Amino acid sequence: MNFNIGMVSLGCAKNQTDAETMLAILQDEGYKIVSDPEDADAIIVNTCGFIDSAKQESINTTLEMAQYKTDGKCKLLIMTGCLAERYAKDITDELPEVDAVLGTGDYDKIAEIIKSARESASAPVMTNNIDRTPECALPRVLLTPPYTAYLKIADGCDNNCTYCAIPKIRGHFRSRKPEDIISEAKSLRDRGVKELILIAQDTTRYGTDIGTTLAQLLDELAKIDGIEWIRAHYYYTEAITKELIDTMAKYDNICNYIDMPIQHADNYILRRMARRTTIEEIEEKIAYMRKTLKNCYIRTSIIVGFPGETEEHFKNLYDFVKRTKFDRMGVFTYSCEEGTPAAEFDMQIPEDVKEQRYDALMSLQQGISLELNQSKIGTVIDVIVEGYDEDNFLFYGRSRGDSIDVDGMVYFGTEDEVSPGDIIKVKILDASEYDLTGQRV
Repeated sequence: MNFNIGMVSLGCAKNQTDAETMLAILQDEGYKIVSDPEDADAIIVNTCGFIDSAKQESINTTLEMAQYKTDGKCKLLIMTGCLAERYAKDITDELPEVDAVLGTGDYDKIAEIIKSARESASAPVMTNNIDRTPECALPRVLLTPPYTAYLKIADGCDNNCTYCAIPKIRGHFRSRKPEDIISEAKSLRDRGVKELILIAQDTTRYGTDIGTTLAQLLDELAKIDGIEWIRAHYYYTEAITKELIDTMAKYDNICNYIDMPIQHADNYILRRMARRTTIEEIEEKIAYMRKTLKNCYIRTSIIVGFPGETEEHFKNLYDFVKRTKFDRMGVFTYSCEEGTPAAEFDMQIPEDVKEQRYDALMSLQQGISLELNQSKIGTVIDVIVEGYDEDNFLFYGRSRGDSIDVDGMVYFGTEDEVSPGDIIKVKILDASEYDLTGQRV
């Protein structure tokens, strides 16, 4: 088939795994996948619709790709993913450049919608199946380096936090069958993957709908020969159990990396967010993690400027971050999402106040991060090699405490031959706010 497909995938890792499946399906159907949009007969924009900035990026990227219908050989422009799911009618009404729209529950039908778009004068739309889980045994074209892969263990969310539109985009929480996950993990291992990153909107609730637990899944995954690192993203505090932490401590190939988005540290704001936890529970869980997990890394995310957040509430958050000293932290200003309860809350916070609070927390965290990194000078850590920095004449990689694309790097010198995917020992000799520098030992 002489028809080239290009894709731009935006947003989170969950969106990326959907993109990987779409590309593999199209490849199996005989389409050629190209990286340069100038060479594409059809361009897919796999969109994000989580917050306003992500929506704008998705729209801007779509309009940018639409230029190739004039300046290139592109005949079809297709929007998929979260923005496409949530705003399908607006897209077809207001973006005549778009030739087809495919939602989050139907991404495995990408070949069908391209066929329909090629044959139809009007834009076909497949959406409103957000609670559908496509067949599990689907192929993937990995967009990550060959030694690392995301492994989606569930989709959707039932937490219904007041600021979040995910349940309207991704549907109810649905766990994949453990046997399907184990089978996919072994398949990835056979392709050379050494690091598995488990993802879901809430990984800690894995199995609650099918009679199992994340701890039990990790126990099985850790026993797969050849999988050297396992980490998971998006632990919700209230669902972190002693069994889960004890299972992590049991296996050396499970990274002691906790990605736990607490979002705030004041009980009043947590209640307004409809978070199912308290600051006291958060502190108790963190204390148990740090007691039980050797060299534990805790990553979190924070929202500042949530409706009703007073200076006192922000001070409680600031003081909590100061004393807790998270290893990694991302800060976001509250984004008012239409259709969510928080969008209708009173006491909305001005943008300039949000930015001031953002700057204050980020400045605090930079100092904490530098202090924690400097404490690693003289230690020896495991590093997965990723490449060579020609500007600094150093190799670089990630530690067990650094997930791909979101955390820092470890730069190192060596006289030995190393290749991407190798896991080596590095002695740390210097540190900055986010990165470490050392020598292979």
